[in-house]
Amino acid sequence: MSIRPEILNKLFSPTTKLQGIGPKLAQLIEKIAGPKIVDLIFHIPSGIIDRRFSPPINTAPPGRIATFLVKVISHKPGATARQPYRVLCVNDSGEITLTFFHAEKDWLLKSLPIGEERAISGKVEYYNDRPQISHPDYILPPQEIDHLKTIEPVYPLTTGLSSKVLLRAIREALTTCLPHPAEWLNETLVHQHGWPSWTEALKFVHAPQSEADLSPMTKARQRLAYDELLASQIALQLSRNHRVKVPSRIINGSGHLQKKARVSLPFKLTSSQEQAIAEILADMANGVRMLRLLQGDVGSGKTAVAAITMIAAVEAGVQTALMAPTEILARQHYKTIAPIAKAAGVSVEVLTSRDKGKTKDRILTALAKGEVDIIIGTHALVQETVSFKDLGMAIIDEQHRFGVHQRLILRNKGENIHTLVMTATPIPRTLLLASYGDMEVSRLTEKPLGRKPITTRAIPLNRMEEVITALQRTLSTGSRIYWVCPLVEESELIDLAAAEDRYRSLAEVFGDKVGLIHGRMKPAKKDNIMAAFRSGGLSLLVATTVIEVGVDVPEATVMVIEHADRFGLAQLHQLRGRIGRSDKSSTCLLLYDAKAGAMARARLKIMRETEDGFRIAEEDLRLRGGGEILGTRQSGIPDFRLADLSVHNDLLAMAQKDAKFIVHGQSVDIEQRKEILRPLLYLFERDAALRFLKSG
Repeated sequence: MSIRPEILNKLFSPTTKLQGIGPKLAQLIEKIAGPKIVDLIFHIPSGIIDRRFSPPINTAPPGRIATFLVKVISHKPGATARQPYRVLCVNDSGEITLTFFHAEKDWLLKSLPIGEERAISGKVEYYNDRPQISHPDYILPPQEIDHLKTIEPVYPLTTGLSSKVLLRAIREALTTCLPHPAEWLNETLVHQHGWPSWTEALKFVHAPQSEADLSPMTKARQRLAYDELLASQIALQLSRNHRVKVPSRIINGSGHLQKKARVSLPFKLTSSQEQAIAEILADMANGVRMLRLLQGDVGSGKTAVAAITMIAAVEAGVQTALMAPTEILARQHYKTIAPIAKAAGVSVEVLTSRDKGKTKDRILTALAKGEVDIIIGTHALVQETVSFKDLGMAIIDEQHRFGVHQRLILRNKGENIHTLVMTATPIPRTLLLASYGDMEVSRLTEKPLGRKPITTRAIPLNRMEEVITALQRTLSTGSRIYWVCPLVEESELIDLAAAEDRYRSLAEVFGDKVGLIHGRMKPAKKDNIMAAFRSGGLSLLVATTVIEVGVDVPEATVMVIEHADRFGLAQLHQLRGRIGRSDKSSTCLLLYDAKAGAMARARLKIMRETEDGFRIAEEDLRLRGGGEILGTRQSGIPDFRLADLSVHNDLLAMAQKDAKFIVHGQSVDIEQRKEILRPLLYLFERDAALRFLKSG
């Protein structure tokens, strides 16, 4: 790491350096923004409160923030501690009651002395047809009413942190900690777009005067977004530049094992699979360490590509590893890859946290001796006890479900190993550029031959009985059905309760043909239930989203998603991908709440219109912005705080072009600009790349 520029020292101090912010408040601020003052200044407003609104009391509309100059008439404490304390106030336009719960009498008498005037501001409510304000936001001397009548920014908060405290902290940070760095952007670019300086832009976004000032398309927000995107793109370019300069082993097999593996495949590879295999093999043979992303839509055949390329690496005499985020997915990969590897004479094992004792010892010993060619597993592969004789290639599936640390541990179990990252979540082109700019990309755009389209219907929840009757007819044909239960945000226990309730109600109708699977089950029990579902012992599987990735039962032709309006587009698409995996017609039923909002209905409409995961991903980005595009906040993707990829994609393209010019340019001006850019990389915590920021 390089030394931090001195002008940024105050910004990188803990928030406890601000007046009135002790350890407890700092913990709350860290929860919503981060531990440092720089995190506070990047915590931008989400709305505004206009305290200039000062109507007559007797016509004040409910639900609006209003400011009044009033005279205090009387105090009426509650008869018990649970009852509210009321303070009656008046002015020429009427009476208003200030209501307080659990308030200290002495503080109220001091703040609101009887007979004196006070300026008050807060949300107007009505109780028994009389206006009141519960816990006013401000109680000030009358001479301060003009200072009070302002527009105030509203920030995202957390329980226990008041807007007043946060606003005061942010204002102090902007006043006392904001540096005035040299302009790191190209001056022509700044002039063309009419952008303010970095410091001016930050002050503007924290002082909105209208709803329009909150738009990501203001000059100030565009400027800050470009700064953040440029920092990210420079870091990606530097990382990529460094990687291609570091020599790596050449892995170039003869093709004899691949040939045997291909003959064993029960299907013909698609043209995009063939292209992806060719790109991966070319990467491993060119003497540069491979870092490639293989993205394919649900059911596009990534595992077959992984199998052929791993066998190609084994041909060249190295071991390979495939790490998956869940046991179900790891064992599903093993089930698919093992017969292909066996046909090629390649040894393959699976290792998960379930494997213990003699079984685990046998696998670890064989792996260390080089007797295992391909190892497939979960995060169990990154344990210290796992060692390889010669690991040459690693495949990380659904990499966003792993922490950066776990991915690096696996890569460090070999020397300059080639890495392939796979994802079944189609990633929009904008997000690919923003997040994976240091990687080469292969895309699988076709489904295997013979797959039929999935019919998708949206049905209101009040027609549940009709759905169950239709399922009875479906089950009589021998088909299998998934029933996915509602998603309750951040509450796995409530998810589980909903699944258990649905399981019991469906078991009353379908008897012992119904099974239940969820994430809290022991792995062996999960395996037994999935085996029974595959064999037909169970016909209807009630599940939480544990089946989202990696479950492959070709006989399953119906998917019911209960409360589909609660799921994100990417997750709905992943779930639907569990059906339509054979030559039989399949149906997905999206059960939704008739009161669902406009965005939820828009998601369901897109699901009915298309099965194209890449289009769905683009629509998801358009509807929700870039922060949560993969369904949950992902550890593998930069968390942009000022850039919104759904509207700033043109700035991203500019930033990429500028970053290439900066990293690869050779003029004196470029060298000077590299020095000026150091604070930018530190500000957006891309400083790990600074060690590469030098000539050549």
